[in-house]
Amino acid sequence: MNVVFLAIGLVAGVASGIFGIGGGVLIVPALAFLCGFSQEQSVGTSLAVLLPPVGLAAVLEYYRNGNINVKAALLVALGVFAGAWLGALLAHKMGDAWLKLAFGVFIILLGIWMVAASLKGLHLHIKDI
Repeated sequence: MNVVFLAIGLVAGVASGIFGIGGGVLIVPALAFLCGFSQEQSVGTSLAVLLPPVGLAAVLEYYRNGNINVKAALLVALGVFAGAWLGALLAHKMGDAWLKLAFGVFIILLGIWMVAASLKGLHLHIKDI
């Protein structure tokens, strides 16, 4: 699982360096869908990763309620650190049009993945509607 945490951080870091996104858009769904974290634990752990710029009060409250995986947060943060640097390097080599295209495609694919994963988890049947 440590490799998965580092990979989540690396991908979030690259996305942060290229697109300026990461925590709520990538880390939270990745922890929930790939690592089996609850939504609360995903949010709490993501906030712990982003603690310095986000806000200590929210992290402390999530931690107080047992919704932060400290080990995962530290490993994801390490990946974010390295990934953000790699993403910034890539962004400077891409033109504005390519960055906009890549961001749009990325958001569409992420949305499709999240909808599909959520519907799979809901076990929604036509007769239930």
